[in-house]
Amino acid sequence: MPTRSILAGIGAYLPARIVSNDELARTVDTTDAWIRERTGITQRHFAAKHETAAFMGAEAARAALADAGALPSDVDGIILATSTPDQAFPATAVRVQAALGVTKGFGFDIAAACAGFIYALSVADAMIRSGQARGVLVIGSEVYSRILNWEDRGTCVLFGDGAGAVFLTAGEGSGTDQGILSTHIHAQGTLGDILYVDGAVGQPDKPGHLVMHGREVFRHAVTRLAEAVEEALTANNLTAADIDWLVPHQANRRIIDAMGRKLGLPAERVVVTVEQHANTSAASVPLALHEAWKDGRIKRGELVLLEALGGGLVWGSALVRM
Repeated sequence: MPTRSILAGIGAYLPARIVSNDELARTVDTTDAWIRERTGITQRHFAAKHETAAFMGAEAARAALADAGALPSDVDGIILATSTPDQAFPATAVRVQAALGVTKGFGFDIAAACAGFIYALSVADAMIRSGQARGVLVIGSEVYSRILNWEDRGTCVLFGDGAGAVFLTAGEGSGTDQGILSTHIHAQGTLGDILYVDGAVGQPDKPGHLVMHGREVFRHAVTRLAEAVEEALTANNLTAADIDWLVPHQANRRIIDAMGRKLGLPAERVVVTVEQHANTSAASVPLALHEAWKDGRIKRGELVLLEALGGGLVWGSALVRM
């Protein structure tokens, strides 16, 4: 049988500080009602000074290894998706490697905004299928609270901080057996200016704040995500009726609901955490997956569809048999 990537363990980390819409409204020109009606968000977590992308990523990775019953010695590589790294270099992944006590293999970061985890999952899956690794930590870790423009009420209320991780191990399978069935990633650089961060190390005179043209992003998100979902189903000779759970990127309740309707899935089969976490970018999908895994909703043997879209524009999907 061919090698298949198995989701052996799932972990998460959220900062202790919870910021409600009402608390945010004390310093931002907004209201709880305005945020709820447009996004579905009621609160978000904000990182303390010590809670960097590396710190949170390491905590989520530890939890994923524990869930898998694995040790640092089982880790051949770490792929970490983030738009908010601790440093330009070294990669946040190697900081996590050091924190975990992993002494072998590789570590690198992927910058694919909110679709980062799907991108990282795709790369890790390809490496396991090719035999380059047998145990890979895939992490999404973000501290968006540090790149928000607090004068822009249309964007600063949308995001939160956190980290999620999965530990992939090599197994055997074919068809719709357990493991990652397929991943699908895309980009359209001509749409890069509708969602971006205005600055980086290479542009010192830029503020480094997130900029988003919400209506344009919404319009493209529903179309592109629907295409990625259909691509995944077609590649595996499946239909929407075969999907047990949809775990979407948690950007906006309206987008999540639209995707659920397109698949014909009842609301109770769509994992939604945007109310409690807000948009945590690359951490969004693994945090939502962990939530439904931890509370027992998602069970072994069930078919789960993951999908996300972010600035670039970049987007993708993955089909996983738990």
